[in-house]
Amino acid sequence: METAAARQGLTAKPVLVVLTSHGTKGSTGEKTGYYLAEVTHPVAVLEAAGIPVEYASIQGGEPPVDGLDLTDATNARYWQNPAFRNAVSHTPRLADVDPSRYAAIFFAGGHGAIWDFPDSAAVQDATRQIYEAGGVVGAVCHGPAAFVNVKLSDGTYLVAGKRLSAFTDDEERAVQLAHVVPFLLASTLAARGALLEPAPDWTAKVVVDGRLVTGQNPQSATGVGEALRNLLLAQAGVDLTAMEKQA
Repeated sequence: METAAARQGLTAKPVLVVLTSHGTKGSTGEKTGYYLAEVTHPVAVLEAAGIPVEYASIQGGEPPVDGLDLTDATNARYWQNPAFRNAVSHTPRLADVDPSRYAAIFFAGGHGAIWDFPDSAAVQDATRQIYEAGGVVGAVCHGPAAFVNVKLSDGTYLVAGKRLSAFTDDEERAVQLAHVVPFLLASTLAARGALLEPAPDWTAKVVVDGRLVTGQNPQSATGVGEALRNLLLAQAGVDLTAMEKQA
């Protein structure tokens, strides 16, 4: 079925979805990785609007997956889709990807992200290039760990003075991992100058500040996808009101 975006002539660059390659929670031995619903729910929104999606991971290949809840209908639909499974099983390394090909970059969460996103030069370079080229930058839950060390060309932190949302310190304590993760995400972002807007634990919360889109937790994944979609369609000149009427 032709989407409203396609009817209005949208020929968008893809969104690059970045997945963690880190598979264990510190010294606990517990498995982790990218959180499946934080990929499938935003991607479902983007693809329904005719916006193409591609995938990359920090180390390439098949990244570890967490939150493999197939009672979630969206998770099940994607996990049982051979094209999706092939894409997430054969990801390129982010360092080998050309950021100029993408309209947006989106960092999925999952606890693994807090270990390998922050110090990745590829994460920092791709985020800066896409943002400074006028693209959209997004993340959900632990995905904003990607932004902890991103500096713009003027030397300032990407998040400095910007409103955003991320997995809160209270939520980290609630899952009893505050002393396992290498740092508390929300506190660290605040130390970089971010203006955190927390919601109660496990409540959907999405914050949009210009071309920066962030969500607090898995409950926010669909809303982050909707915010990314709206920004990208607006940039492409799509009439969002007309699209909603035709949907």
